[in-house]
Amino acid sequence: MTNASSGHFDRQYQTHLKHLKLKGLQPKTIEAYARAIRRRGGYFDQPIDDP
Repeated sequence: MTNASSGHFDRQYQTHLKHLKLKGLQPKTIEAYARAIRRRGGYFDQPIDDP
């Protein structure tokens, strides 16, 4: 990922984690969701919100 898209991904990722915490999910569930997002982003090497 480029530096600009990496910054965008980081902001989106942190917002997603915040929403999961506010939703009241367990820490292990949040970690599992976060791990899935990181893996998908790493596998495709592009921002997750790109179509």
